[in-house]
Amino acid sequence: MAKYIIEGGKKLKGTIKIGGNKNSVFPAFAACLLTEDEVVLRNIPEIEDVRVSIGILKKLGVKVQRSDDIVRIQAKNIETSTLPPELTYKLRGAVVFAGGVLGRIGRVEFTHPGGDVIGKRSIQTHLDGFEALGYEVKVDDLKYFIQKKNNKENYIEFFMEESSVTATENLILVSVLGDQKIVLKNCAKEPHVVDLCKLLILMGANIEGVGGSRLTITGVQRLNGAQFNLGADYLEFASYAIAALLTKGKIKLEGISLEDLEPIVYPLIRMGGKIEASDTTVTVKAERIKNIEKLTVNVWPGFPTDLMSLFIVLATQAQGASLLHDWMYESRMFFVDKLISMGAQIDIADPHRVIVIGPTKLYGRDLETPDIRAGMALVLAALAAKGSSTINKAELIERGYEDVVEKLSSLGAKIKRED
Repeated sequence: MAKYIIEGGKKLKGTIKIGGNKNSVFPAFAACLLTEDEVVLRNIPEIEDVRVSIGILKKLGVKVQRSDDIVRIQAKNIETSTLPPELTYKLRGAVVFAGGVLGRIGRVEFTHPGGDVIGKRSIQTHLDGFEALGYEVKVDDLKYFIQKKNNKENYIEFFMEESSVTATENLILVSVLGDQKIVLKNCAKEPHVVDLCKLLILMGANIEGVGGSRLTITGVQRLNGAQFNLGADYLEFASYAIAALLTKGKIKLEGISLEDLEPIVYPLIRMGGKIEASDTTVTVKAERIKNIEKLTVNVWPGFPTDLMSLFIVLATQAQGASLLHDWMYESRMFFVDKLISMGAQIDIADPHRVIVIGPTKLYGRDLETPDIRAGMALVLAALAAKGSSTINKAELIERGYEDVVEKLSSLGAKIKRED
């Protein structure tokens, strides 16, 4: 079990590069299953979830080569229709490999995907979509068996009751090959969904409405290889931007533009962040952190649920009261007891809402990481705290963040990793 030991109170200054979007990796890898040709993906982060995803591809019989941030994938044959349960239980995003396998060979078997425990995480929207698009779905004790039926419908419309990111990605993956015209409504619009569509279009897919909630997909007979650069990780950007605010520092973030950052930048500005941007860099600093009267998560382009934990930490250092509301996951707020132990003044209104009163002085503590984003939130709290903190189970943070210790150290943080 890895741990970070952090001495707080250091002002962070300097420049770091933002890595590729972790959440773009899973659907991009799954898209590679739809062609026999080689696909070259760039800007792939070196993190544990990517290593697990590569392991899934190899278990399916796919050739994978990695060099730095470049991954070459060639799925000449898919040797099994079963996703490896020993790997898929490790990450929620593994569910999109079902769409890749289904789209290629017409059948798939898998167990319920794993990942962070932050509340009930159903895949019912996926299953409803598969059935609507002509697949037979059988469920046996959280094991799923899905197979293509002899469906002769040429035109299908499907409205997703939930604007789910991974369900949107799965339904795109099973729609791009074939003779049907499929209209998907109430689609998720996150940058990683857009990345998937752009990659598939480069491969020869016919997708209209990219970036919107309605996608029209006309099936093609074959997809080709392609080369594609994944977009930058806006969650990593927000994490280091908040680090700048909490430590009253100034951090220049390279490899990212403001184009896909509006849902994040506006709350940062409201809380006192000063943002300077060019085409591929964003610089963040702050002199005084302000409270935010109410911050509520929403589907993109609303405020991302994955950032709620980090903004709660920021609110502990703000002048005044902030109400933070995550209606998506009932367990997102349960890590705040760790912040309270550090000295934060937080009232838990219910499982979805907290009221944070700031500013309060935080003190170093021995803490345990509950999940990727709450773990990074604890790192941020430790950077702002007085004294030394130990963040245990740091390997969970490294599922989603590349070179945490190296990047923070380069900015002036006093942090070390121990196994």
